[in-house]
Amino acid sequence: MHDLTKGKPIKQIIYFTIPLLIGNIFQQVYTLSDTIIVGRTIGVKALAAVGATGSLSFLIIGIAQGATNGFAIIAARRYGAGDFKGIKRSFATSIVISAGLSAILSAISMTFCGQILRLMQTPADIINDSYTFLVIQFAGIFIIVAYNLFANMIRAMGDSRTPLVFLVIACVINIGLELLFIVVFKWGIAGASSATLLAELISAVLCLLYIYRRFPLLQIHRSDFKISLQEIKDHLRLGLPMGFQSSIIALGQVILQLMLNTLGSNAVAAYTAAGRIDGLATMPAMSFGVTMATFAAQNLGAREFGRIRTGVRQTLLVSVLFSGLTGLLIIYFGRPLVNLFIGNGQPVVTATAQTYFHFNSSLYWLLAILFVVRYTLQGLGQSLVPTLAGIMELLMRAFAGLVLIRLFGFAGASMANPLAWIGSLLVLISSYVRTMRHLRSLEREPEQQNDLTRTLP
Repeated sequence: MHDLTKGKPIKQIIYFTIPLLIGNIFQQVYTLSDTIIVGRTIGVKALAAVGATGSLSFLIIGIAQGATNGFAIIAARRYGAGDFKGIKRSFATSIVISAGLSAILSAISMTFCGQILRLMQTPADIINDSYTFLVIQFAGIFIIVAYNLFANMIRAMGDSRTPLVFLVIACVINIGLELLFIVVFKWGIAGASSATLLAELISAVLCLLYIYRRFPLLQIHRSDFKISLQEIKDHLRLGLPMGFQSSIIALGQVILQLMLNTLGSNAVAAYTAAGRIDGLATMPAMSFGVTMATFAAQNLGAREFGRIRTGVRQTLLVSVLFSGLTGLLIIYFGRPLVNLFIGNGQPVVTATAQTYFHFNSSLYWLLAILFVVRYTLQGLGQSLVPTLAGIMELLMRAFAGLVLIRLFGFAGASMANPLAWIGSLLVLISSYVRTMRHLRSLEREPEQQNDLTRTLP
């Protein structure tokens, strides 16, 4: 376990972030392996079919994933406060709520995904493959949620390395299964989706076994499931807004995908390939952000308010510099990276994807600020302002989809993410400044500390 309330803040943050970053990269490898294997063995249309499912998948699965992140923040705060019995209650409560949420989401999504794909104007030549890929994913929502819940709880206790080890193992298995299912068994899109789901199941099982063999703080028993109504309310109060925030961000992506689909399969394939590279390139910034949620939550529980402010300042500097450099590299090497997915015989798709990089990669430094600010506020228990920021992202992506794509085509779609980042920061920044000032006042006047913590679960 890694106690983030002690030692030099930036050193501890980097130490915690490195395994998290590697884990996030391997998480992206799941998606990248799907994209490369599908694009090179089945074809560009199959690649477009996988890409057309991304926003809808995130819309549904993001709700449960966001909620489990919120539950883990509560556990991290209790860890920082030394409330070890409270950690067990939090884990038990999180399992119960996650199980119910997974069942509801799976039933709804499997029932209506076909209708939604048609409403999104998914091109006729890829809609059947898109439907197959989604149905398999939605049938296994409980697997995805289980892994995220177990991994997030382990990280909340300060251990970011163990989930990484399990994820690397599952990633290797995922690639092997994809090659087996697609190349040998000829299962096509269904093989890609099934392989990813089975690999994630392995990750979840490994996390659970580790918890019950090596992690006493999370070893729960029947008595821990005697959950009070207040305990459920506390978790829902933070978990549901974070899940809702993920869903409304994804809704903006659904609207954008709808209008992108009108540009044809080549545009969808270009956006898919560029988006996969973009997702991998932004992993450092996201990892620093996720670390700040745990860092802020643990130090809030320990009432180390000055340490939170110091950690945020130092992390902003490191993450912004790293993201700016990454953006330059992606712009320069964008074309050969895209060709990894589609080969050298699709010059139109490659050139189109480069447009995406010019708009997005040049502003990675802005995304780095957004991640640190948002996750810090969430780690401090704030849910309303990050949710409003998510609504702003929705509006910005909807504007890009409904207006800019009509005016500028693919370039308009490429403007969506930067506009969403700017809009979200405009909402977050005032709350962030007020929160940092409040932490500074609490640091100077300890007798007022209950003003911040008394309403937190």
